Amino acid sequence: MGSSVRELAGATPATRDRYVDLLRVASLGAVVLGHWLMAAVTPDGVGNLLAVVPALQPLTWLLQVMPVFFFVGGFSHALSYRSLLRKRPGAAAGVSADSVYSAFLRTRLQRLLRPTMVFVLVWGAAALLVQLLGGGGGLTGVAFTPPLLKLHERYGWGAFAGLAGAAVAVDVLRFAAGVPYVEFLNFAFVWLAVHQLGFLRADGRIRRPALLAGAGLVTAGALVAFGPYPLSMVGMPGEKVSNMAPPTLALLCHGLWLVGAVELLRAPAARLLGRPRVWRTVVAANGVAMTAFLWHLTAMFGVYGAMLALDVELPAPASAAWWAQVPLRIAFAAALTAGLVAAFRAFERPVSAPPGAAGAAGAGPLAALGATLCLLGVLGLSMVGFGGLLDGRTALLIAIPVSAPAAVAMTLGGWLLVERAGRGTGVRAGIQWP
Repeated sequence: MGSSVRELAGATPATRDRYVDLLRVASLGAVVLGHWLMAAVTPDGVGNLLAVVPALQPLTWLLQVMPVFFFVGGFSHALSYRSLLRKRPGAAAGVSADSVYSAFLRTRLQRLLRPTMVFVLVWGAAALLVQLLGGGGGLTGVAFTPPLLKLHERYGWGAFAGLAGAAVAVDVLRFAAGVPYVEFLNFAFVWLAVHQLGFLRADGRIRRPALLAGAGLVTAGALVAFGPYPLSMVGMPGEKVSNMAPPTLALLCHGLWLVGAVELLRAPAARLLGRPRVWRTVVAANGVAMTAFLWHLTAMFGVYGAMLALDVELPAPASAAWWAQVPLRIAFAAALTAGLVAAFRAFERPVSAPPGAAGAAGAGPLAALGATLCLLGVLGLSMVGFGGLLDGRTALLIAIPVSAPAAVAMTLGGWLLVERAGRGTGVRAGIQWP
C-alpha cells in the first residue's frame, strides 16, 4: 500500500484542490471520534453521553460535521460531472447527456455503494443468523447533481437561496401550521442547499467566508434560543424535535457557519498540505475512509463486547473512572477498525467504467430511479436497523412504514439499476482519486 500511495501522491496534479481531500478525511475522523466518545454503554444497554451530561451538547456545534460532507460532495460532484461532459464523444458517436448522467451516477456511487453493500450484506446475514438461532435483538447530492448544477450555472447564489427558502417554508408549515409529514421534505431541501454551496465553492464564488460563518452562527443561535429547535445538532433520546432527522432550518444555518469556518482555514491548510509526508497521509486515509466509517461502530461495540465477556468493569457513563477509560477504549476501537479496514478495503477501490457501445435510450431515468431507491433504502435501514429483520419491526420513512427487509431490497435493487444503466455508455470515467 505504501508504494502505491507514494506514487499516487507524487502524481497529484498541480491543479488539484488538496484541501477538499483533507476536509473529507477530517470530517470522517470527527464523526468516528464523536461516535466513540458519545456512546454510553452499560450492561443494561447503549445510551448517549450527551443525554447523561446535557452541558456537553454545545460540542455538537463543532462535532456535527455532516454539512461538511455535503459541501465537499457538491464541490467534487461539480468537477466530476463537468469532466465527463468534456470527455463525451460527439453526437456522431451516439453518446448523449443522458448517457453521461448514468455513467456519472455509476462512477460516483460505486465508491459509496460497493463498500456499503458489503456492510449491509454482512450485518444482514449476521442479524438473520442471530434471530434464527433465537437471539435477542452520501447519495442525495450525487443523484441531483446534473439538474442542480444547471440551476447553479444559471442563478448562482439564487439557486442556493431557492433551496434555503424551501427549507424555511417546510419548517413554517411544520411548526406553525402543524402540517403532518411535511418535515421529511427537508431531507432534500436542507442537504441539497449545503450541497449547492459546494458548487459555489467550485466556481470560486464564496468570497466572504467570515460573513457566511458569522451569519450562520448568529442565525442558528437565534433559532435555538427563540424557536422550537433543540440545542443539540444531533438527535437526542426522547426529544420531540431533532435537528438532524429530519434536518431543520437550524441545522442548515449550522451548516453555513461550518462551511464559512472551514473556508477560513483554507490558506493555512494548503500550506500544510504542500508537505509531501502530510499529503501522502491524506491520500492514504482517503483510500479507506468510507470503509472505516462503515465499520467503526462495529469495532466500538466489539470492544465493549469483549470487556463484558472478560468481566471488565464498565463504569457509570461520565464518571471519573469512565473518562479514565476513554483513551484505552478508543485505542482498542481504532486497532479493531484497522483490522476491519484491512479485511474489507478492497471493495472501496474505484473501478473505471469501461468504454462500450453508445448509451441506451432511457439510461438516465433508470439511473436516477436506482439512485433514489438506494437513497431511500439506506435511509430506511438507518432508521429501522437490523434488529427487527424477522419480527416485522418498521420505521416511518416519509409517511410510509418500512421494514428492514424492504429497506435492504430497495438498496440492492437501486444499486443493480444504477449498475445496469451505467454500463455500455461509451463514456470512460477515468482514474478515480481516493
